[in-house]
Amino acid sequence: MKKYFLSNLILAFLSGAAIGQENASNPLAAVNNTDVRLQYFDLDGSSERYDLWADGAYMLTPKLKLKYELHYWDTDVIGTRESGLETLHVKPIYFPTAGEWGSWKYKLAVGAEWIVGFGNEDEGIGTGSDQIAPLAGLALVKGNTVLVPLLQHFVEYNGPDVNQTSVRLIAIQSLPNDFWGKLDAKIPFDWENDVIPASAELQLGKMFSPSFGTYVDGLFGIGTDRPYDWGVGIGLRFNY
Repeated sequence: MKKYFLSNLILAFLSGAAIGQENASNPLAAVNNTDVRLQYFDLDGSSERYDLWADGAYMLTPKLKLKYELHYWDTDVIGTRESGLETLHVKPIYFPTAGEWGSWKYKLAVGAEWIVGFGNEDEGIGTGSDQIAPLAGLALVKGNTVLVPLLQHFVEYNGPDVNQTSVRLIAIQSLPNDFWGKLDAKIPFDWENDVIPASAELQLGKMFSPSFGTYVDGLFGIGTDRPYDWGVGIGLRFNY
């Protein structure tokens, strides 16, 4: 029952009204969008994972945004190929203030992320933990450049222990002819397991119209605790 309820919840937010002018690759952008993404991860040279997911957002008010993700995995990490729903993420984000700091415009954000698993961890899909993750961030804009530092802490309320603090830096550069480039660096400090599974994503995309775009991702694990070796991805973007 929980699987069907959570799946229906995500579908309730797949429609919106105004077309946003900001880049939806910025998690703090004031946009209504749904992205359909497929990513491939080489985990350790002998196993792999495909992640098919919906990644979207809806502006409930000018100061309140709701982000959501629904992930479906296909993986052979346990030695046999298994597939199923992994997690649902629901993330309300509030923007209490905005202004200018010298030549930069800024927007402050606070919020929390609710992460619910679908109980497929025995098949190597997900961690088996339902989590809550408060967050704080800042969007800085200067010309065609956007910088977004984010800080988030993850703890479980159901399932195996989770105690992780994630530092994230996103840089987005608008390019000629409606192209954009993005760097997304993530450095999680896993206090429970004493590891730092860092990673980075490079993205190149193009908007073909105000309401439709595509992009490709290059994915890289970093350091000895990396969560995967490398990966690639593609995405379709629909702005509303």
